[in-house]
Amino acid sequence: MKTYSVTAIAHPNIAFIKYWGNQDDSLRLPSNGSISMNLASLNTTTTVTENQNLLNDHLELNGAAQTGPALHRIQQYLDLIRKIYKQDGFLEVKSTNNFPMSAGIASSASAFAALSTAIAHFHELHLPQKELSAIARLGSGSACRSIPPGYCEWKTGSRHEDSYATTIAHEHHWQLWDCIAIIESKPKEVSSTKGHSMADSSPLQQARIMDAPRRLDICRSAIIGKDFGALSEIIELDSNMMHAVMMTSKPPIIYWQPASLLIMQEVKKMRKKGLAAAYTLDAGSNVHIICTEESHKKVEDNLRDIPGIIKILKSPSGKGASVIQPTSSN
Repeated sequence: MKTYSVTAIAHPNIAFIKYWGNQDDSLRLPSNGSISMNLASLNTTTTVTENQNLLNDHLELNGAAQTGPALHRIQQYLDLIRKIYKQDGFLEVKSTNNFPMSAGIASSASAFAALSTAIAHFHELHLPQKELSAIARLGSGSACRSIPPGYCEWKTGSRHEDSYATTIAHEHHWQLWDCIAIIESKPKEVSSTKGHSMADSSPLQQARIMDAPRRLDICRSAIIGKDFGALSEIIELDSNMMHAVMMTSKPPIIYWQPASLLIMQEVKKMRKKGLAAAYTLDAGSNVHIICTEESHKKVEDNLRDIPGIIKILKSPSGKGASVIQPTSSN
């Protein structure tokens, strides 16, 4: 039997200005815009293969066949793509990550960016980048930011077609690094999808949303102007604001662990010593330390002395999602 496969690769992104909360949960239209950096050294590689004998879509993650919620989420997404683009046929999806999943390192972003890229090529849809970004968003909101390269901004939009990410600076514009202090590698107890649905229960969420345009302007200008002082101040503020919303949601979501707080305090001390370093946390306890090319090795050395860190992952700014290879065989 002849088979046809497409393999795509995508990178997770670290949000400088965070996405938290939706104006439309079904379309994953965000409550506010966001800005992020793709991470070159971390990736998800996904292969989709046609199989005419399948009665349902199949999913394999890191070599293990999936059932339950993980499979259901992929099936829902593939059903949606088939409906939008009038395609049919079930698929085998095989995906691997070279970093921990569901631990605050945007594994769903790279997963759905890779999947949407592979699917678009598989079905020969020839989508412009902004449309590919929009359909990746339907699987995982932040996946839209892993489609374009480098430093990306996600526009909120008020309908599906208008909510997508674009590059505001390419990866080589400013060679920033992300040193990720891993203190937990297991999946978090409260998923990001669940957390987004709870955001509006916090009395602080509306204030956070109202102030978002100001923070976006500062962050965008800092990236374009390569102003690390301005960048460090705004990304730490934005991270703290998002976690304040989480902590005041009903019920509260507390991702920070004692080691998270210790690392944040130590990063501030590093900066006082002259190192260009700033912290930010996505929905998880692991801490991302953003630093310059000149500082990242010294930052890593400092992190190794902090108790509670089980691993350090490092990555410079990176490219967007791309197809590795389409293959066919008999």
